[in-house]
Amino acid sequence: MKRTLTIALGVLVLAGGLFALFGRSWLAERAFSTALDTSVGVDQTAGFEDGLHAYVCGSGSPMPDAARAGPCIAVIAGQKGFVFDAGSGSIRKLQRMGFPMERIEGVYLTHLHSDHIDGLGELLLQAWVGGSRGAPLPVSGPEGTDKVVAGLMQAYEIDKGYRVAHHGEAVARPGGFGGAAQIIALPDGTDTAVVYDRDGIRITAIRVIHDPVKPAFGFRIDYKGRSISISGDTVYSPAFTAASKGVDLMFHEALNPEMIGRLGQALAQRGRKDSAKIMADIPGYHASPEDAARSAKEAGAQTLVLYHLVPAPPARLMEPMFLGKAPSVFTCPLKLAEDGMLIHLPAGGKTVKFASGF
Repeated sequence: MKRTLTIALGVLVLAGGLFALFGRSWLAERAFSTALDTSVGVDQTAGFEDGLHAYVCGSGSPMPDAARAGPCIAVIAGQKGFVFDAGSGSIRKLQRMGFPMERIEGVYLTHLHSDHIDGLGELLLQAWVGGSRGAPLPVSGPEGTDKVVAGLMQAYEIDKGYRVAHHGEAVARPGGFGGAAQIIALPDGTDTAVVYDRDGIRITAIRVIHDPVKPAFGFRIDYKGRSISISGDTVYSPAFTAASKGVDLMFHEALNPEMIGRLGQALAQRGRKDSAKIMADIPGYHASPEDAARSAKEAGAQTLVLYHLVPAPPARLMEPMFLGKAPSVFTCPLKLAEDGMLIHLPAGGKTVKFASGF
């Protein structure tokens, strides 16, 4: 009996050793092959219904957060793609979500704070080669956008030469490098202007309040009876609320002033006076969760998603603390954005479907 048991144990140990030696390699090969079959070069939007589809490629802020890239929302309307802001790390998140770079029609910048544009250079490069562009990518934004785009093109001019030399002009088309800046300028006394109106897609720029940053914009996207509004950085803005009337989905930035105040106190106690001053300053040009909820309620929005979270709750346990009284102000669906969040608004309906793009 003992001899039989010893042999059985020996066989199990041998089998385990063989699996460790060869099985893991087989599993790795199988996983890699599956990824190739399901992801590489595959149109991840092929199964999407016609309508609007929003990608949260960045839900964070300048505060360091391993889980959240800088602010970025991308939208597919019909067959065309649009990117709103390009915070640090957001473009890699966007690509990981399977966003079709070759279908980007344009980029829209809410304002020129660094945390909203520090991924723009990467977007221009990825749209160029990865998107097989033959013409510069249109980049629309406030006064100064032309300087930002020109600076990035100068910064990457050497890299452009390397890419063309390595891949050839048939792949790295020299004419598709960089961006073509388009300045959005709203006349005094005007709070909105249509900045894109083609193929049933309408994008409206909305003046918001982010003083001393002027101008700063939010945007509204309409397509086949579905609509999305994006606040950019702002305090409670009557113009944004009015322009968002009846939207299916509102993205609104949010800063919790109590949490930021406590961060500032801790920094001051530790002798970090400059950082404490910044914490004291920033609530003055951002909206609280309650402000965002008020805007969504007054606009009659169907769903509210808070993004550009300051400070982003590091755990779900802290989300109610961040939200404060917002859920009692806006009683319709209210969510905190997460990188990788994908939201579908099929044409001809009223549904708002949440999914994961990762």
